[in-house]
Amino acid sequence: MAEQLIISIGREYGSGGHRIAEKLAKRLSLPFYDRNMLDEIASEKNLSQHDFHLYDESPRKLFSSRSVRGFNNSPEDAVARMQFDFLKRKAEQGESFVIVGRCLEDILKGYDALMSFFIIADFETKLNRIQKIRGVSKEEAEALIRKHDKKRQAYHNYYCQTKWGDARNYDLTVNCSRLGLAITTDLLEGFIRARIREQS
Repeated sequence: MAEQLIISIGREYGSGGHRIAEKLAKRLSLPFYDRNMLDEIASEKNLSQHDFHLYDESPRKLFSSRSVRGFNNSPEDAVARMQFDFLKRKAEQGESFVIVGRCLEDILKGYDALMSFFIIADFETKLNRIQKIRGVSKEEAEALIRKHDKKRQAYHNYYCQTKWGDARNYDLTVNCSRLGLAITTDLLEGFIRARIREQS
């Protein structure tokens, strides 16, 4: 394994990207960060875990917050910045990990240890997955997909110079509808191990 390895997984809602990230972390024996890092940050700062989860991966509400000299009173922005700082600190300390979302492909752009992926899926695949996981109707699943992807796009595009889901911003973009989650995970693991061999 490489001396340091940071795997960033962006994903469409319902694509299975979160599950793929968990599988990769397990296969590569790396810590996995998603919403769980909020608890660690909240504990460090002696803040409410509930509030952190409430504002996680949410774009700043422009009409309910204001900025003064580069600082603003938005709780969404405060949570995002704390997560970015937490992940930058982990990277600077030489830690290896897998992260889902949180703009890391942009935040750590140019960082040698970083490999970034974006997981997409056909709309029907996402519909079926959300219906099964959430136990909702097709119409409800469609609404959830549109809502969450819109939120993720707004969050990413607010904090990053790059655009959410643009294949040029990632090492690899994969439609997991073609191969399924297990083989897509195999594909990404193979890519990661090939890059490690190339860099060593």
